[in-house]
Amino acid sequence: MTGQGAGTALLRSDRGSASLWLLGVALAVLAFAGAVAAAGSVLVARHRAQAAADLGALAGAVLAVDGEPAACDRAGQVVAANGAGLVACRLDGLDVVISAQAEPVSLGRPFGPARAWARAGPVRSGPRHDHGGLRAP
Repeated sequence: MTGQGAGTALLRSDRGSASLWLLGVALAVLAFAGAVAAAGSVLVARHRAQAAADLGALAGAVLAVDGEPAACDRAGQVVAANGAGLVACRLDGLDVVISAQAEPVSLGRPFGPARAWARAGPVRSGPRHDHGGLRAP
């Protein structure tokens, strides 16, 4: 009976260990889900900042002939309407160059704002470029 009593004692000492393993796995899954949510929040903020910068630069380029204050004011309005903030704006000839930033939400906040820049202006005409040896028929 000594052998059977030792086996029973071993089984009794393992009671509840499955609950601890389950708790550990659940915490690991929650930590992973939090990391994915934070990364997703930062990625969404980056896309929001880029879209706002692109649209703001296009809107500002329409008013580039009226000067930098008018172009940058309009760019700032469009950037703000797209959920971002205007960081910098300048005219480079008739091109509007802007920088925008968007804040991530919830778990992404510790990573700071996402920034993007964009440039828009008239199409330049110039010498024809060689496109890999392809020629129009």
